[in-house]
Amino acid sequence: MEFLTDEQAEAYGKFAEEPTHPELERFFFLDDVDRDLIARRRCTHHQLGFALQTCTVRYIGRFLPDDPLDAPRPVVEHLAAQLGIEDASVVKRYTERPKTAYEHAWEIRDAYEYHECDDAEWSRRFRTFLHGRAWTHAEGPKASFDHAVVWLRRNRVLLLGVSVLARQVSEVRKVADKRLHATVAGAARRADPALPGKLVATLKTPEGSRFSELERLRRPPTRTTGTAFARALERVDEIGAYRLGRVRLSQIPPNRMAALARYALGSKAALLERAAEPKRTAMLTAVMRHLEAKAIDEALDLFQVLMATRLLNTAKRRTEKERLSTLPQLEKASRVLARAAKVLFEELELVEEHGVDLDVAALWAAVEEVAPRAAVMTAAATVVTLVPEDENSAEVAMRAALANRYATVRPFLSLLSESKALDAASAGKRVLAGVRGLPALTRRRVKDKPLLPRKVDDKLVPLAWRKAVYANPDLPQGAVDRDAYVVCVLEQLHRALNNRGVFAAPSHRWSNPRARLLDGPDWESVEEDVLAGLSLDMPVTEHLAELVRGLDAG
Repeated sequence: MEFLTDEQAEAYGKFAEEPTHPELERFFFLDDVDRDLIARRRCTHHQLGFALQTCTVRYIGRFLPDDPLDAPRPVVEHLAAQLGIEDASVVKRYTERPKTAYEHAWEIRDAYEYHECDDAEWSRRFRTFLHGRAWTHAEGPKASFDHAVVWLRRNRVLLLGVSVLARQVSEVRKVADKRLHATVAGAARRADPALPGKLVATLKTPEGSRFSELERLRRPPTRTTGTAFARALERVDEIGAYRLGRVRLSQIPPNRMAALARYALGSKAALLERAAEPKRTAMLTAVMRHLEAKAIDEALDLFQVLMATRLLNTAKRRTEKERLSTLPQLEKASRVLARAAKVLFEELELVEEHGVDLDVAALWAAVEEVAPRAAVMTAAATVVTLVPEDENSAEVAMRAALANRYATVRPFLSLLSESKALDAASAGKRVLAGVRGLPALTRRRVKDKPLLPRKVDDKLVPLAWRKAVYANPDLPQGAVDRDAYVVCVLEQLHRALNNRGVFAAPSHRWSNPRARLLDGPDWESVEEDVLAGLSLDMPVTEHLAELVRGLDAG
């Protein structure tokens, strides 16, 4: 009972507080069956006492052992009003004969089919529920205790004593923990007999270092640079070298593995090293699996931030700054053209109204009264230069600026392309293939041997990138701008990661959402525990099982 406070233990199986109005309507409403049983009592105090015991066991889950009348006064008055008893205080006479309350409790138990907690069949069902709940839910002992109470009430099993129930919950949780440790450690040894020893070695502090190897691997990247991202990818490879993916743990609920990893991560290396087997191997396996997924998440998070802040936003700010710098020239030229256009339109309207022939010389003379001809021609040329005909000119200019950020991404291209963590759905396979081919382009001496269009994937170059990739004026005619193409492919990867066309495994945040459904042997290995922990009726569990099996196909 050590996980229950004194107040919680004292309030167990009693009216801890006055029931709310909805609770009164739900648990203390007397239907026809209730009234038929109550009507068999001759005295009003027996009728009211019988009704109170009936509704008490319905609401609390057991009969009050010490005083069957230990209920809030509003409850007694609510029942008396339904029975037409004007004076609710008559219920005090109910305990004049002590045996009456016990006889009524036995009658209520039989009439409403309540089960004793020591009944063999229902005791077995309850233990099955406790074991299934403890195995499939990573919750604290108090939450497990509360769910046990709910199960007993729902299935009309009279509540056990508070100490007995607390002890059963604690014992079942210990069994589940031992099962978890043994299962994880056994899976690790089956995958590689030397793996437990390798994991224990991470708890050692190398000579000349202040931290253990495990502590070093736990440290995430702290800077937002291409070099920091390369270091983050190296960290992914270092953790991936333990090949935790070969450890078959599909029969273990992911939330239990996550809880085990959180517990181990919060423990000192010395405490982990002193832990007994198989608990130590289980905790280290959970930690390294968690760190493997976390390292990939942190690396991809850094890639997203790097693309957004150091590349996309920087290029956007640069192009906007360049456009703003030309604004004074554009305003000056536009004012000249506006004055000339106003005069021109006025002269054309006069010609149209009077039906005379157009005199070009007179028209130019009228225009030159507001602006010299040379100034008008210069202003027109300035507007044409500063305002491109292409509606997507801002996007094109931003991509041209992005091409200059090649030096930022070059440090991590090789590690990114070789990463075994990345995979793709059908929509992202072309993007991932393009990323895989980037290192070969970075090794190419493009100044000596220009990159030709047939050497790149043209379908990875969207419209906004085509000018930067294929029309660099500083390169020979028909040559591809290698730097622009590389950054272009990385932008496509940035987008594909966001829509999960490209995903990572193992990963918590960047994984393939379609791969999280259990089916076949994986589902069959955990089906019994999952359904037992849900505490559903058998027809419902069968329907749920069919539903889960069909989710992937749906």
